[in-house]
Amino acid sequence: MSEDKRNNQQARLAALYEVSSQLGTSLDLSEVLNQVMDAIIQLTGAERGFLMLFGSISGKLQTMAARNMDQETIDGHSMPISRTVIERAAATGEGILTNNAQEDERFSSQQSVVGYQLRSIMCAPLRARGRTIGAVYVDNRLFAGVFQQEDLDLLSAFANQAAIAIENARLFTQTDQALERRVQELSLFQNIDQQLNKSLDLNRVLSLALDWAVAYTNADGGSIGLMEQDEERHPPVLRLLAHKQYNHVNINDVVPASHPVLAQILATGQSVFTQHVTSAQAINGVPTTIQFAVPIKRERDEIIGLITLEANQLNTLDAEDKAFVERLADRAAVAIKNSSLYEEIHAANKAKSDFISIVTHELRLPMTSIKGYTDLLASGMTGELTDQQKQFLDVIRRNLGRMNTLISDLSDINRIESGRMTFENKDFFLQDVIEDVRNSLQEAIDGRQQTLTVKMPEGATAVHADPTRINQVLANLVSNAHKYTPDGGHIAILVDQESAHIRVSVADNGYGITAEDQSKLFTQFFRAEAREVRAQPGWGLGLSIVKKIVEAQNGEITFRSEPGKGSMFTFTIPLAQTNK
Repeated sequence: MSEDKRNNQQARLAALYEVSSQLGTSLDLSEVLNQVMDAIIQLTGAERGFLMLFGSISGKLQTMAARNMDQETIDGHSMPISRTVIERAAATGEGILTNNAQEDERFSSQQSVVGYQLRSIMCAPLRARGRTIGAVYVDNRLFAGVFQQEDLDLLSAFANQAAIAIENARLFTQTDQALERRVQELSLFQNIDQQLNKSLDLNRVLSLALDWAVAYTNADGGSIGLMEQDEERHPPVLRLLAHKQYNHVNINDVVPASHPVLAQILATGQSVFTQHVTSAQAINGVPTTIQFAVPIKRERDEIIGLITLEANQLNTLDAEDKAFVERLADRAAVAIKNSSLYEEIHAANKAKSDFISIVTHELRLPMTSIKGYTDLLASGMTGELTDQQKQFLDVIRRNLGRMNTLISDLSDINRIESGRMTFENKDFFLQDVIEDVRNSLQEAIDGRQQTLTVKMPEGATAVHADPTRINQVLANLVSNAHKYTPDGGHIAILVDQESAHIRVSVADNGYGITAEDQSKLFTQFFRAEAREVRAQPGWGLGLSIVKKIVEAQNGEITFRSEPGKGSMFTFTIPLAQTNK
């Protein structure tokens, strides 16, 4: 090898080392592509260069970078180049060199070569991780014989290194974009969860879920529906309950289980993607280009509904869109379940309310007759009664009283829970209510040698509430204190004024309440198992009603108790405006 040739080869290797060392300094894809093209033009002395990569979706070569010898970006899409040369290099995986394409029998008949008067051309495939990802192309249109075999060898060697750098940058960009989308999606799902779970209206939940599915993908429209099965056990159907961007007149709102797409989803539990959708394949009966149907699943993979997206263009929905809709369906399932439970509870409460209304009404009629005839017998109008007969009538009266109390309590609960209880709020003096409760219960309290004291600020205390309901609350608490305090015990009504309300407490030194029972105290029909508690008449409804009445009038009720030492219940009442 001559000295000149050896020096020339060393210079080429040095140049290759220098430009190769610059690769990998950046992971920005556009910057890496420009670096590669500038280095190739520098190594080969070409007039211009182009870098082509296979598209991830189309699979076709696309121009990703185009540069000239002045390291300037040129229009790579309108520039005359030989695509035949590029496609052959990419297909064969081998470099191509021609010193004069006009006379090269391989290319001289190609329209691009003749039309663009191409001469010196080199092209080398870009191979990374065992596959061809594209090709690099350089040329000189004015002169023939510009490139030699040594130039192609150099270009091929550099292309192998450049392909790795390009693939790394592309993977990094894809990963970075995927991560960014995932972060955006997580933030979006947080918002979606808040919106979905904010509403317990089923139709609202379904519309929201469909809106998000269409808005966050490239879909042109869609529908969402729930599975139904009637009481006669006919085959289930899918009822579409929300649509987006479709004329409802032309849409099938009920989809039978035998529908080909729905049947496949019910059988496999998996989403179904369909292209060139016919009317028979379309969930809503409207033909479209692509359709993506995603099952909405509950626990144990039970399919309860379907989200369906449609688009008019192929390749509209990508893998990320499909994964997003599937994750959205999981969230929608939770919200749908909550909405369904709410509707079931609402229906059950209405049924309970209707039942109580009927029962209380029907019970009052015979009870009125029983009370009337009992009073008639007790008056002696039907003849003189024996002592035993009088005792029997007293038992009937007491039980009628208990039944009447139960009916009143059930009616109160029913009116409160159904929102039909009315409150005639007005300003009144609390002293008047306390005095009325004291007078009505004083005889029973004296009958057990108990004492009742009242401690409250001097002067009249005006509050704003329903005086009848406050009377009911206070009477219930004092009555409980009387029943659950031993003979000779003490009961106190304590009143304190604060900035915006009055605190009314009823304290006793009675039996007290265990820690276990305290957690259940305001539950309907709850009564403690203690013998002294069970000895007193009651249904376990009073405190539940008291709590509802107090809270319905913008107050609150609390208590503290210790077994063997007594209890104290405290409720608040808003002050009248004149006292604030």
